[in-house]
Amino acid sequence: MSRVLLTGFDPFGGEAINPAWEAVSHFHLKMYEGFEVEVRQIPTVFKKSIYALRQMLLDVKPDVVICIGQAGGRSDIAVERVAINIDDARIPDNEGNQPIDEQIVVDGPAAYWSSLPVKAIAAHIRQAGIPASVSQSAGTFVCNHLFYGLQHMIATEFANIRGGFIHIPYLPVQTVARPQLPSMSLDVMVKAIEIAASISVQYDSDIAAADGQLY
Repeated sequence: MSRVLLTGFDPFGGEAINPAWEAVSHFHLKMYEGFEVEVRQIPTVFKKSIYALRQMLLDVKPDVVICIGQAGGRSDIAVERVAINIDDARIPDNEGNQPIDEQIVVDGPAAYWSSLPVKAIAAHIRQAGIPASVSQSAGTFVCNHLFYGLQHMIATEFANIRGGFIHIPYLPVQTVARPQLPSMSLDVMVKAIEIAASISVQYDSDIAAADGQLY
């Protein structure tokens, strides 16, 4: 049976909660058809987040890793396609770090592609009636930092693992004081993540998932 590691960040930027962790924590100790799930929390801190994830990879030994992050202002489930080798923080992380125009891995590749079937994931989430898209930018904050770190570790240390990153919107409670921003209910986000995990276990690429479909 395949093992899926789901990670979610702790709250940051003055928020009391982080929808990534709220959603991921619903999968704790649950079994699904064809795979089991391990759940871990990631600190919203540059460098420390990658160190923490590396230890999780050693401990859990997953087949698939899906890191989840909050993207306030987005209206759908955003399946990230590419991580770039740059930290450029608009706000400090949870330990006050605010790198500007710094490489994540010195002299590392400019970018890494997700090794998940991103188009198939987005398509199947939409088929379930949930807004979803393939995103071409994971930003330049800790989310992209972790995404790049994950793909770099897969490229250099953990070749048998496939992984990627998904951004999710605010929860409704986070938009009470900013009603102009979109949100999504927790149960819908949990369902989307379950679909993402299932598709990632079933298919190792969009080509394998296509079977005549156009994503």
